[in-house]
Amino acid sequence: MIEADIYKALGDPVRLKIITRLSGRSTHTIGKLSENLGISRQGARKQIQVLVSAELVQLKKQGRETQVLLNPDKLKMARTFITRLEQQWEHRLDALKHFVEDQTVP
Repeated sequence: MIEADIYKALGDPVRLKIITRLSGRSTHTIGKLSENLGISRQGARKQIQVLVSAELVQLKKQGRETQVLLNPDKLKMARTFITRLEQQWEHRLDALKHFVEDQTVP
């Protein structure tokens, strides 16, 4: 399940911070993205690679630097999955509400 890969990749505070930074502007270099994460640049690179594997971000070489770009389509896929779950639960709760109301009517 692709959504599981996305949620697994988002399940780390450092990776969430990276996604948050990328959502604020179109691209960042790996060096810039690595700043103030509380981990080494190499550690940040490993975290970014997890996001690449889940297709949440893409790497693009530009000269000597590597740009990191957010893939919003994957985030939309994750949001769509949650929305479907939410709708299912709304439907179930409505059915339960109607059942309870029908049971209490004399």
